[in-house]
Amino acid sequence: MPTLTEIKEKALACGFTTVADLDVDTIQLRIEARQGCEACHAYNTNWSCPPACGTIEECSERVHKYKRGLILQTTGEVDTMDYEEIMELSADHAKHLKDFHKYVAEELDDAMLVGTGGCHTCKTCTYPDEPCRFPKQLLHSMEALGMIVSDVCKDNDVKYYYGPGTLTYVSCVLVD
Repeated sequence: MPTLTEIKEKALACGFTTVADLDVDTIQLRIEARQGCEACHAYNTNWSCPPACGTIEECSERVHKYKRGLILQTTGEVDTMDYEEIMELSADHAKHLKDFHKYVAEELDDAMLVGTGGCHTCKTCTYPDEPCRFPKQLLHSMEALGMIVSDVCKDNDVKYYYGPGTLTYVSCVLVD
């Protein structure tokens, strides 16, 4: 298995602007993180979102089997009133995540990549009638699992807010 330093280098090569150490023991999964999920169009429609992703307790069991990881950020300067700029930065982060996901699938036998938003692997999800077609490509969002993203960053001494006119998308990968 690659070292954490090698994994960091690959993440940076995929385009993330910040890649920082993550101590999984600092992650607290809380139901409050999911409060917005029920109002989202993806709620109860796919395998990556609640309720299909499991209870907070089930998610905690999956997350806390790991000990280390990396916080993966894409930060850009945007006019926070410009929807197109925000969506462009979101697409950049999604591309970085997709490129890194290929690496994770090929090089890291037992890692958990956690993204932003729901899974977008399939045009139409098989939920709830059939199992996920591509479980190794399934991405849960940090919030769906119960993570409060700003707390995960703060508890690992990683900036979350980079100043006025900036926006940051955050994901993570959990290893060993």
